[in-house]
Amino acid sequence: MDHEHLRSALAVLTVDPAAMGGLWLRSRAGPVRNTLTDTLAHLPFPMPLRRLPPNVDDQALYGGLDVAETLHTGKPVLRGGLLDSPRVFVLPMAERCTPKLGARLAQALDARQHALIALDEAAEAEEGLPFSIADRLGLFIDLTETRSIDPEAITPDADQIARARELLPKVQMPQERVQEVVEGCHKLQIQSLRAPMLALVAARIVAALDGRTVVEKDDMLAAARLTLAHRAIPLQDMEDQPPPPPPPPAPEDTPPPDNDDQDQSDPGEGLPSEIVVEAVRAMLPDDLLKTIDLRSRLKAANGGAGSGEERIGNRRGRPLPSRKGRLEDNARIDLVATLRCAAPWQGLRRKSAPPARKQQVLLVDSSDIHLRRRKEMSDRVLIFAVDASGSAAMARLSEAKGAVELLLARAYSQRDHVSLVSFRGEGAQLLLAPSRSLTQTKRHLSGLPGGGGTPLASGLELAMSTAKQARSRGMTPTIALLTDGRGNIALDGSPNRALAEEQATQMAKAIRAAGTPAVIIDTAMRPNRRLQELAQNMGGHYIALPRANAHRMADVLGAALEA
Repeated sequence: MDHEHLRSALAVLTVDPAAMGGLWLRSRAGPVRNTLTDTLAHLPFPMPLRRLPPNVDDQALYGGLDVAETLHTGKPVLRGGLLDSPRVFVLPMAERCTPKLGARLAQALDARQHALIALDEAAEAEEGLPFSIADRLGLFIDLTETRSIDPEAITPDADQIARARELLPKVQMPQERVQEVVEGCHKLQIQSLRAPMLALVAARIVAALDGRTVVEKDDMLAAARLTLAHRAIPLQDMEDQPPPPPPPPAPEDTPPPDNDDQDQSDPGEGLPSEIVVEAVRAMLPDDLLKTIDLRSRLKAANGGAGSGEERIGNRRGRPLPSRKGRLEDNARIDLVATLRCAAPWQGLRRKSAPPARKQQVLLVDSSDIHLRRRKEMSDRVLIFAVDASGSAAMARLSEAKGAVELLLARAYSQRDHVSLVSFRGEGAQLLLAPSRSLTQTKRHLSGLPGGGGTPLASGLELAMSTAKQARSRGMTPTIALLTDGRGNIALDGSPNRALAEEQATQMAKAIRAAGTPAVIIDTAMRPNRRLQELAQNMGGHYIALPRANAHRMADVLGAALEA
């Protein structure tokens, strides 16, 4: 991304951050992002800059009763929240923002009193900022391909910012500009109504930065590049759209329109919507548009209980002994344990308590608070990596399909998620992302073809990537590999048995380093010592089933997964 674009985006954000909603900064942590965040910290915002923890709770946002001071003074003491006064919030690790926090921040941004700078560190295309927040942030900067930044080149002029802030209320927006940007959003298939509104706000700010009181053509083009490029659909999808239907023919008795005035007008005076579209399309490459398409951020929330790793919570699950803690809005107090802890100290506290507090029947301090805890189970996802190569197809592919299908039924009854990875030919393919749909999984499994080489390393790599994504969503992944172990295709698709075995060993060690449980079922007619070594490197179980049917294979694999 060029420095001029960065400087323009930062200038527009600094003039009126609340009206723009904020900035979506997509970049991994590193020197480039640190340079930009340091520049943001020194910008002359009209409101203070405040870092927002990703795990901030409602009491910190909205304020409320200060339990410690209330118990100490004997009368209610209220504490203010972060949203009480206008601020520019910086949210690190925004890709991990929970739906609850996203709803709170979206509500705060709708009030047009605060702004948000979301630091999106997503590594995968499926990850990213929640749609509820991304749709309200007018500006977007992507630094994933940027290698260096000059701080002086991207820092806007403070005097220019001050003059633009004074001139902004006087800037006028012609009606034709509004129509043109709305038509441009329609042709770009941007469905959010906030997009044209934010583009118009940015156009007024760009005009004010140039010292003008009327929005012109160049202002709208600059605003479109800043606010609409990341919202457009991928370019190849636009090209596949059918052309709009022709307008209905006019009645014969209707006189033709008078085009004399149009012929005499200045062709450069208006701004056709096609120019807005071309400006946006020229801003980002196709693959980046596919990565940051906002509509792909809409994901359905998974519900239900699973059988993955244990987690300590305070809402569901088996009760655990209560522990001392800080009373927050999402915590549950253990009243009996709290009173039991406060009872021995009543005499000593009543001697040193203020007169207003001595009238209380029971003196409870914040150190007495005990909170309830419960053992929760995270959702589990079973990632089946099935060898569909020629050797496996001739030997045990049908039995492996039957075993996986039986395990799918058991996983469905336990409300587990299931994912299906197939590897054959030159690489691996994710046939089914983590899902609870038993019918859909069976359909993908029944249509699993066989034949070709055995890209074992590619299958392990894709299974590990799927497990990593599942773990980032709070699930507990387990990899089940069904293969005969005759890997002969390298990661680049070349037929090289030695390199393929070396890469498979590296992938197995990576799975072990990630702490992902795994089990290997040897489906060959004779046990393969190579698979035993692979299971050791993976830190998983090895099971040889040379003469087992689908039911026997499912029983053994199910027992290994439960172990």
